[in-house]
Amino acid sequence: MRWDGQKVEAAQPEMLPGLALTGHQRSVRTPEFTGVTFHEVHAKSALNKVHDTSAVPFRWTVNPMRGCLHACAYCFARPTHEYLGLDAGQDFETQIVVKTNVVEVLTAELRRRSWRHELVALGTNTDPYQRAEGRYALMPGIITALAESGTPLSVLTKGTLLRRDLPLLTRAAEQVPVSLAVSLAIGDEDLQQAMEPGTPTPRARLGLIRAARDAGLECGVLIAPIMPWLTDGTAHLDGLFGDLKEAGASWVTTIPLHLRGPVRPLMLRWLAEHRPALVAKYRRLYGNGAYVPEEYRRWLHDRVRPLRERHGLAHPPEGTTAFGRWRRGAIAQASPAQASTPEAALPGVMQAALF
Repeated sequence: MRWDGQKVEAAQPEMLPGLALTGHQRSVRTPEFTGVTFHEVHAKSALNKVHDTSAVPFRWTVNPMRGCLHACAYCFARPTHEYLGLDAGQDFETQIVVKTNVVEVLTAELRRRSWRHELVALGTNTDPYQRAEGRYALMPGIITALAESGTPLSVLTKGTLLRRDLPLLTRAAEQVPVSLAVSLAIGDEDLQQAMEPGTPTPRARLGLIRAARDAGLECGVLIAPIMPWLTDGTAHLDGLFGDLKEAGASWVTTIPLHLRGPVRPLMLRWLAEHRPALVAKYRRLYGNGAYVPEEYRRWLHDRVRPLRERHGLAHPPEGTTAFGRWRRGAIAQASPAQASTPEAALPGVMQAALF
């Protein structure tokens, strides 16, 4: 497994069957997390520099864990587990790598004279407030280290465990810019539980948004990903926008589903089990690519625009430190026509996918 560049070389790990992890400290299983193995490692670095060619609006990230207990069928981060020699399917959900020394390493890196106090984004790969954070409690130290060093930070999460750290984030916001965003793409609880079995319910995440706003913090929402024929209906989106408005969301951004690498077959497998009638439609809509066609993005934009206006929910403000725009073109530009009926008004590429 290709972990050597992330580990402290002084540590001599005990080898596990099939795994040779330099810097590995121990692997842990606990009744609280049935079927899950936590691989505790000592990381060599905490700050990850984003590649210069990336279109995301930040250059630095911190990921205290690899893999995610949320087990979202569509998760864009699944392919990163393959870099570790693990698979993007069950391993991503059950083999969780925990950088137990991340706070100490980050604190040391932030003290370097070369550090320029640029924004650091949390939640860009796997969720820092997944349930395992309740066991390891790494985020309070990370937030404190960033704030005390004068480093702005942003947090994206589906995890209601964030509520624990709202007082800490409120204090941090007195020292540095702090941006919070909650990911909430599915308003229907039955569908949410089927697609995101390890995540808090939509109701619980709406409560998190209210709690953040009551704490005096801005809190945006990513309705992402929006999934064709599953969550892009007017009734579903209208209900979700209404709930977000009532919860006090500061802003909302929408991003259609993309299916890169191994995520595509995993998503198709989920559809085959839960929505078999959609498998052929998804194959036709996405073709051989990972992204929906531009025609669909324009159609989705025109569907969302009147709902956004009706509920008074803005786009992220210019210069926001939140990270809703994952790639250029991910959020569609306006188109001349508005489609408002379910299937008759679908763009041609989706009409074709119906048959």
